[in-house]
Amino acid sequence: MGAKKTCDPAGVRPADVPFPTTRLRRLRRTEAVRALVREASLAPADLVYPLFVCEGRGVRREIPSMPGQFHCSVDRLVEEAAEAHERGVPAVLLFGLPDRKDALGSEAWGDEGIIARAVRALKEALPDLLVLTDVCLRQYTDHGHCGVLDGTDVENDRTLELLAKTAVRQASAGADFVAPSDMMDGRVGAIRRALDEAGFQGVSILSYAAKYASAFYGPFRDAAASAPRFGDRRSYQMDPANSQEALREVALDLEEGADIVMVKPALPYLDIVRRVKDRFGVPVAAYQVSGEYAMLVAAAERNMIDRERAILETLVSIRRAGADLIFTYFASEAARLLRG
Repeated sequence: MGAKKTCDPAGVRPADVPFPTTRLRRLRRTEAVRALVREASLAPADLVYPLFVCEGRGVRREIPSMPGQFHCSVDRLVEEAAEAHERGVPAVLLFGLPDRKDALGSEAWGDEGIIARAVRALKEALPDLLVLTDVCLRQYTDHGHCGVLDGTDVENDRTLELLAKTAVRQASAGADFVAPSDMMDGRVGAIRRALDEAGFQGVSILSYAAKYASAFYGPFRDAAASAPRFGDRRSYQMDPANSQEALREVALDLEEGADIVMVKPALPYLDIVRRVKDRFGVPVAAYQVSGEYAMLVAAAERNMIDRERAILETLVSIRRAGADLIFTYFASEAARLLRG
C-alpha cells in the first residue's frame, strides 16, 4: 500500500500516514458533515450593503454598468434598505449623488445635503439599522478628485478640514459610522478630533486604510458620476504592487483612532486582508467592489458560472482570508440565499 502525506493533528508538521487509515473524504461525505467541520462561516450579519442615494422622489433607476443596483431617491432608499434589513443585513453604506457640484465639494457638508437627509430618513424608519456614510469629496467636486486642488495636485492638508466637516455633518444627522475613503494622509486623526470636539465621541470610524488604485472601480465611477475630469488617483491611492505599505497605512490609521480598518478591493487583495488580520488582530473589513460585482453578474448572464454559488463562494473566500465584515453589492441577495 502507498503512503498518504498529510499533517499531524496539530497541523504543524508533515507526517506520513498510511492509506486507508487516513481518508479525508470522510469529512466531505454529506452536507451535514461538511457543515460540521467547516472552517469559515458566512452569515447575513457579516455583510454591509452599499447604496446610492440621489435627489428626487419615487426614483429607483438601474445603474447600467451594475445590473441589479440602483440610484434611489430617499424614499425608495428606505424601501431598499428595509428589504435587506429584513433578510438579516445589519448595515448599509451610503454614497450620495448631489445635483450640484463645485470645486470644494460643498454639498458634502451641507445641512440639507443628500446624505444628511438620507441618514435621518433611515434612522427614523429603521432605528436598528446601522448607517455608515462615505466620507470623501469625489462625488461632490466638479473635477472628480477626492480633495481640494492646487492646480492639478490634490492638496492634502487643506482637504482634511473639509473631510472633518463632512464627517461631523453626517454624525449630526445620525450616522453610526463615518467611513473616510479619500486616502489623504492624516484624515483619520483630523476626523476623530473633529467628532470628539463636536460631542460625537460615540461615532465610530471605519477607515479605508488600504485602498488600492484599482481598475476594478470602473463601474462605481459610472454609478457615482465620480470619474476624475483629468489624471487619475494614483498619487493618493495605493500602488497594487505594494503590501508592506498597506501595513504601514493600517498602523497609522489605528494610531489616529480608526475603530475598523478596510482593505479595498477584496478578491485581488486577499493576501492583504490576511496580513492585516494576522498583524493587528483588529476588526477588518473588505470591500467586494463594483468591478468584482459586474464581472460575476456578466459571467452569470452568459451562463459561464452559477450565479448563486459564485456569490457565496467569493464571499466565503473573503471571510476565510480574515475579513470580519464584507461590503458587497450582493449583500441583500446573499442574505436571502443564506437564509434559504
